[in-house]
Amino acid sequence: MNGNKGLLHGAARRNAFAALTREERMKYEIARELGLLDRVREVGWAGLTAKETGRIGGLIGQKKKQH
Repeated sequence: MNGNKGLLHGAARRNAFAALTREERMKYEIARELGLLDRVREVGWAGLTAKETGRIGGLIGQKKKQH
């Protein structure tokens, strides 16, 4: 590989994002808003603390109530 640890780039990333469910897209968007997306990309969701994942879950719940 080219040193990017297997991360998707360009069109492949867009296609992968489009294949996600609405809830999964929301989870990634909230992770980005909280500044956690880079870590998720590097080590996966398991690399987040319980506090961080709880915050993401809480914000998902709030957004679902709004819609």
